Amino acid sequence: MNSFELWESNVRSYCRAFGDVFQYAKNSTMVTEEGKQFIDFFAGAGALNYGHNPDFIKQQLIDYLESDGIIHGLDMYTIAKRKFIDAFTELILIPKEMNYKIQFCGPTGTNAVEAALKLARKTTGRTGIFSFMGGFHGMSYGSLAVTGNLYNRNGAGAPLPNVTFMPYPHGFMGSFDTIEYIENVLTDPNSGIEKPAAIILETVQAEGGVIVAPIEWLQRLSELCKRHEILMIVDDIQVGCGRAGSFFSFERAGIQPDLVVLSKSISGYGLPMSLLLIQPNLDIWKPGEHNGTFRGNQLAFIGATAALEYRESVHLEEVVKRKEAMIHTFLHQEIAILHSTIEIRGLGLIWGIDLGGLKDAEGAAKFVVSRCYELGLIIERAGRNDTVIKLMPALTIETEYLQQGCNIIKQSLIEYLDHQTTDYQQQDYATVME
Repeated sequence: MNSFELWESNVRSYCRAFGDVFQYAKNSTMVTEEGKQFIDFFAGAGALNYGHNPDFIKQQLIDYLESDGIIHGLDMYTIAKRKFIDAFTELILIPKEMNYKIQFCGPTGTNAVEAALKLARKTTGRTGIFSFMGGFHGMSYGSLAVTGNLYNRNGAGAPLPNVTFMPYPHGFMGSFDTIEYIENVLTDPNSGIEKPAAIILETVQAEGGVIVAPIEWLQRLSELCKRHEILMIVDDIQVGCGRAGSFFSFERAGIQPDLVVLSKSISGYGLPMSLLLIQPNLDIWKPGEHNGTFRGNQLAFIGATAALEYRESVHLEEVVKRKEAMIHTFLHQEIAILHSTIEIRGLGLIWGIDLGGLKDAEGAAKFVVSRCYELGLIIERAGRNDTVIKLMPALTIETEYLQQGCNIIKQSLIEYLDHQTTDYQQQDYATVME
């Protein structure tokens, strides 16, 4: 038994699927202590949109460390924080004609979700929250309450009240007008459901199986929230910061939520950082009402500023569009044709291969991910029963690695389907012989 298995808690998860000990990483590759190289289609669960150790951001961090700059600052004023605020407003908010106050939360996304829920309740005086089936928003108590996955919810060990789950437009729930359903819940005096303080959603449910909300649906939901004076919270933790193509995932719908949650790749380097963007009229916090010792991660500010500058210098949105077209073509022309039940979903550089229609869907997805790992590709499963293969490479991934990774997925899936066909033929032959 190694040190990890002997001493680390049973709560560990990703290492159970990716069992090697990794030593170093660069851009879109990771290397084990034995020297085996892997292509990374996982990107730190979305925290590494710019890849591993990107040179431009790394040099900014090194320079800051060598200057003995402030490392820990709580929410005190620092040069590092000022530079980030200026860069974020000048490069993101002002060009997009967005007016948000910036709240620096504890270092993880779930803390910013907690802040959004607290502020929504404080602002409206209402306690209920509407969330969506299939959504994932974090593992702390409030965030877990608005997360749909029962496995995760069971870890709370206590009731998770004051949340009503609404249907997200997918599968059976996409066969009817889910916005009209929510409208009726809100207007029916006998619905038994009170008006909530806020509706929280991901515009692309990532952990939920890469389910992309239609543009019209997002627009109608935004209008519904305004009409009923319900705050709209968009959780852009995983699909923000350029993952969906534009910096914010909701830009494609032309809407501006009341509250926006950012984390994961906002720091540009995988350093812990989270933000809550607040419409100015909602910023009614009293000093210290939501705080945290590490809400002033100065190195994250440096990395985040460098990342924003890098985005501009390489025209990253245009780069992502080209890679999006490449993945879209490959998945539809090379993967979808392998079996009639395979569904392809995604946008930007987050895509899902849904194997839920196969006979042993969970086993199929597990086989494909495991075989990909054996062939040198790190990729994860998502969705209901983990039947969706989730592609989430760095936005900066080299074209050759993107192509190689896609080919590994294709090979792994073909091996599974060929194996299933062989088993079926053998079973059929045995039945005839009997």
